[in-house]
Amino acid sequence: MNTFLNVLLIIAIIAAIVLGVMYYFGRKMEKRQVEQQSMIDAAKQTVTIMAIDKKKMKMSESGMPQEAIDAVPWYAKRMKVPVVKVKIGPKIMTMLADEKAFAQLPLKTEAKVVISGLYITDVKSARGGLIPLPKKKTIGQRITGIFKKDK
Repeated sequence: MNTFLNVLLIIAIIAAIVLGVMYYFGRKMEKRQVEQQSMIDAAKQTVTIMAIDKKKMKMSESGMPQEAIDAVPWYAKRMKVPVVKVKIGPKIMTMLADEKAFAQLPLKTEAKVVISGLYITDVKSARGGLIPLPKKKTIGQRITGIFKKDK
């Protein structure tokens, strides 16, 4: 019985340390995100683009400028990011997109979007209409969807 309590105490101490470390780094990342969001808001502008192609691909395969790839942390270089090939005026460019903007952006039509550098932050309007965002399922719907059999 004594060893069981010792093991339980050690697990509780390890869990408390892990939670403390996660809280510390979470607060640090939150401050960094607020700073980055203010920089994005300062540089945003509305432009008309035509989306030629959109894919989710790794940052190293995206065709972005080397300076942009070098600015990404090492752990995020292998993540798949939403990449959109757009035509802005006579120029064809490769841009990154926000997840919500990526889902709404229609292909082969003109759209007014809000950009900040090489990052599409929001889609304002499109000629053929915006693609509606998919509705998120609740936890209950996901659980019942797992157990339903397709007929």
